[in-house]
Amino acid sequence: MHKEAIYHRPKNNFAYAYDCDTLHIFLQTKKSDIQSIDLIHGDPYDWIDGQWQTTIKPMEKSGSTHFHDFWFTQVKPTFRRMRYAFICSDDEESYIYSEGGFFTHPPKDIAHYFCFPYLNKTDVFNPPDWVKKTIWYQIFPERFANDNEKLNPKGSLPWNSTCPSPTNFFGGDFQGIINHLDYLEALGINGIYLTPIFKAHSNHKYDTIDYMEIDPQFGDKKLFRELVKKCHQRGIKIMLDAVFNHSGFYFPPFQDVLEKQEQSSYTDWFHIKDFPIRTEPVPNYDTFAFVSTMPKLNTENAAVRNYLLQVARYWIKEFDIDGWRLDVANEIDHSFWRDFRRTVKEAKPDAYILGEIWHDSMPWLHGDQFDAVMNYPFTNSVIDFFGKNEIKASDFTASISTLLHMYPRNINEVAFNLLDSHDTPRVLTLANGNVEKVKLMYLFQLSFAGTPCIYYGDEIGMQGGEDPGCRSCMEWNTNRQNLELFQFIQTLITLRKTDPLFGNYGNFRFIYDDNEANLICYEKRNINRCLVFILHAGKMKTKLSIHSIMDETKSISEWFLSKQGMIRKALDSKTDPLIIQPLSYRIFEM
Repeated sequence: MHKEAIYHRPKNNFAYAYDCDTLHIFLQTKKSDIQSIDLIHGDPYDWIDGQWQTTIKPMEKSGSTHFHDFWFTQVKPTFRRMRYAFICSDDEESYIYSEGGFFTHPPKDIAHYFCFPYLNKTDVFNPPDWVKKTIWYQIFPERFANDNEKLNPKGSLPWNSTCPSPTNFFGGDFQGIINHLDYLEALGINGIYLTPIFKAHSNHKYDTIDYMEIDPQFGDKKLFRELVKKCHQRGIKIMLDAVFNHSGFYFPPFQDVLEKQEQSSYTDWFHIKDFPIRTEPVPNYDTFAFVSTMPKLNTENAAVRNYLLQVARYWIKEFDIDGWRLDVANEIDHSFWRDFRRTVKEAKPDAYILGEIWHDSMPWLHGDQFDAVMNYPFTNSVIDFFGKNEIKASDFTASISTLLHMYPRNINEVAFNLLDSHDTPRVLTLANGNVEKVKLMYLFQLSFAGTPCIYYGDEIGMQGGEDPGCRSCMEWNTNRQNLELFQFIQTLITLRKTDPLFGNYGNFRFIYDDNEANLICYEKRNINRCLVFILHAGKMKTKLSIHSIMDETKSISEWFLSKQGMIRKALDSKTDPLIIQPLSYRIFEM
């Protein structure tokens, strides 16, 4: 037994309160090293005749990577407190692993055991429940639809008349979005994420001039209020993009600094190294990256904090928006985000707070800052496996298993899972134009834990490379739309919304992978049902025995997705082994 590989920490993603009654406990061990794990636990004050009263509960293997196995169980402690340890066994030996180290027998002194002191209800991480049921649609407002040409910025081009550039405009507006709500409702989405809508100089609007005003090319506040109201009438939530890490070059406080230099009353609103202000060749003030037109805001300054918190409160209170997506969230101090959360949740307790972070985000996910982050590790793994074929099946299952065990389950259930965005090439381009690969990616995304997002136009097969190529005008000519792809994604969304097990309410686990075939198999399970998904990302057809990965004592039916929806057919045992075609999928229920 490799004892040095056994790891647990009684906090974060290894021990946490899933709800007001339930603790989730995880243990990490060396892969294929230990045959069984049991949790020994009890209330620290429960003693009878000098004997501590304990219970032993088996743990199940919840996932594996190339190097580790993860073990899981959940416990409902009677008095909401618990001391615990792990009984680790292989074919030759058994040890008690606890906070005090390894023991051959359960230690009598409970100080050696791991401790969960008390399950305080206020400490339970409770992200908005509605997010678990939401399928997002990301809209880049300048490029979605143009209804009112009178609002077009000077020099705007005819819709879709040329390729997007960092500086050209096509005149997308709010009324254009309103006009196509029937389309979005037909697709099945029930959440819209809008990239920045506030007054700004650029076409992307990430260089804010006025955080309290709508950019005039989109419309006015009356029209935005109408957009939110019409979306809510259809059961569609609205999330706005907050750019609080930096302002735009024409943000009045920064213009004041440019004009008055060190005499400006706004010098402490930014991170200025010396005077006079220089923009070239490298700014002498902190910026987003080295972009001189995006000066970084000093969120440690009380006036800046109060202003931005006022912004966060205003758009919720006045327009009833449902969430904030936070741009470059990892570069802003944690103290600000704690104040931000208090402000937002006081204004709307079930508002969704989503941070843009591309790496391990546990420091922001303790329940005092964000509800979730944009799940780019998920994005990268899905694209690399299905789209680019750059990693093997086992690499993919290991990466996703690692991701699932990085955070508590109640965080994973609201993770923002995207395949692409305004910051990346489009998914069909990443798949080298192969629609069948894209279908596999959407099947995986929409049957996975979390809250999935579709980037506008992907559902009809739009392509585009790195920014600005990924920001083309929406294609509204149905003759140029891939309607078959639209219908496929529409069917998956319907399944996610109507079948909780297909959606966000089943336990996910990989059960098989094949590097030679580039095939993966995973299950979604609850106490009553089990769905098994086989996704074949390879180029050659392969055989697979269904009974080698599923319980052969239970009846099995197969799902078929069609224009009429989902059809179930009983599986004839004589069909085993199955023939799995390249770039295809099979779904089974037992």
